[in-house]
Amino acid sequence: MQLHIIKLNDVATAQQLMRSRYSAFVIGDIDFLQRSHHTSMRPSKKEAREIKQWTQSVDWIKLEVLQTNKGLKNDLTGTVEFKAYFMENGRVDVIHEHSRFCKENGHWVYLDAVV
Repeated sequence: MQLHIIKLNDVATAQQLMRSRYSAFVIGDIDFLQRSHHTSMRPSKKEAREIKQWTQSVDWIKLEVLQTNKGLKNDLTGTVEFKAYFMENGRVDVIHEHSRFCKENGHWVYLDAVV
């Protein structure tokens, strides 16, 4: 899988943002993760440090986007169901999530997730 982080103002769909956020997790770009998070739900600086530490402690394997609902250029909200596979402590594990996205200040941001 090719990693690619898109500038927030250039993200056209919720799925594009999901893929950019996955790339940010893989390379540990916590600044992008913070900026692409809805301001009302953004992790604290302490939580961001913990996230960075965790992202660097695992080996990311792949991202599978399973389903997208809305989240297109002219939508205001959208959801992306995905599985992110990673290796931790010698075991393959998976995050299976329905991520909710919305537009804030004219661009897509991550709102929250239903696991």
